Amino acid sequence: MAGIKSLVKDTAIYGLSSIIGRFLNYLLVPIYTRVLDTGEYGIVTNLYGYTALVLVVLTFGMETTYFRFANKEENKADTVFTNSFAFVSTLTLVFLITLFLFIDPISRALHYTDHQNYILLMAAVVSIDVIQALPFCRLRFQKKAIRFASLRLLFIALNIGLNLLYFVVFSVRDVIYVFILNLVCSAIITFFFLPDLFKLKWKLDFSILRQMLDYTWPLFILGITGILNQTADKIIFPLVYPNEVVGKELLGIYGGCVKIAMIMAMITQAFRYAYEPIVFAQAKSKDKNETYALGMKFFIIFTLLAFLAVIAFLPILQEIVGKKYQVGMKVVPIVMIAEIMMGIYFNLSFWYKLIDKTIYGAWFSLAGCIVLFAVNILGIPHFNYMACAWGGLFGYGTAMTLSYIIGQRMNPIRYDLKSIGGYVLLTAFLYMAMTAFEIENRWLCIGYRTILLLVFMAYTAWKDLPVKTILQRFKR
Repeated sequence: MAGIKSLVKDTAIYGLSSIIGRFLNYLLVPIYTRVLDTGEYGIVTNLYGYTALVLVVLTFGMETTYFRFANKEENKADTVFTNSFAFVSTLTLVFLITLFLFIDPISRALHYTDHQNYILLMAAVVSIDVIQALPFCRLRFQKKAIRFASLRLLFIALNIGLNLLYFVVFSVRDVIYVFILNLVCSAIITFFFLPDLFKLKWKLDFSILRQMLDYTWPLFILGITGILNQTADKIIFPLVYPNEVVGKELLGIYGGCVKIAMIMAMITQAFRYAYEPIVFAQAKSKDKNETYALGMKFFIIFTLLAFLAVIAFLPILQEIVGKKYQVGMKVVPIVMIAEIMMGIYFNLSFWYKLIDKTIYGAWFSLAGCIVLFAVNILGIPHFNYMACAWGGLFGYGTAMTLSYIIGQRMNPIRYDLKSIGGYVLLTAFLYMAMTAFEIENRWLCIGYRTILLLVFMAYTAWKDLPVKTILQRFKR
């Protein structure tokens, strides 16, 4: 139970900073969806999809690998860090040189022949983010959650401030400033890590590095397939939609609406930041399986609560994006369910990470990725962005199901499936009750849905929080 207490404390810090950060970051969505047309926002959505993919390629799975080897070799934790950092820095340098040498064919392939500067700017952004990734990871390993959260929030505050200045105060209407301002803010945050990097005793241990690479290459494949599950739709859309101009406009609508659904990604990310170090630290604990099962249960409970909360307040939340984007709101529930599946898949992934069989994760994610690609390539020309939403759901669902089935054979954990199933059924019923008929008055609609949301909260409080025990004691 000590692990759960630590999980709750760290989740509170990471989660609060992530929630505040995402909330503040949402200020950019109404700005962009009002000052940029749907085609320009489609460019932003498309290029950030590529950026996320390149980030995973260049970090090469070294974040999880760092946790694994820093815990195994605690007296060599700094050496493990320097090995990781040197490797990803070298990889990033090779990436930048290659991009500059071959920018012409690359820009043609991505349909940005007239805007090579967009690609170069985003390459600079992703390179800085890669350099920051392991120092941020080291803060998590050192349990410096407050400093971690502070730097994340500082980046967001700077980014929002500069965007407000340029797009609102100065009334700038050029999409290139989205990328320029991101680059400036990322560069500023890097300076905060320099003192720590200079204090380190830099030592490369090639024997440890070889072990790390043996461990991390399946994670690298896992990371690529995993990020493709999140970004492939945004990358594929302009390439397969019959009309390139209309395709970017539709992608812009999808990208804007997906931002509302990203509250689920925020929750899973906060949970991961806190949960991953604890899992590896408790790998030898006798009650580790109980901790994993309990963590899974409460993760599902709170993500289902978040799902219903977004649906309940969607009549207000849809105002985050401009009017011309709101036609795509029907993707929000589907994308949120897909994100819940992704979070469950992440929680299921520890069985193969802890026994150093990360190749399983690569196969699971690859299977999910194949499903996602198939749905997107076949569906986008006919169903536009709805194919993107369903592709993510089917992709994550495939990976989640495979990981559970094989994981229960390789390293069985007794998840409370009966209780979890009850929550899922209740959520499905409440969702249908919320959306079965349309209430034209916005506030009556929200009031009705809020009552249904309170039903879920009351059920949770009675069944899995101390409320039931307290009431029973009071009756005595």
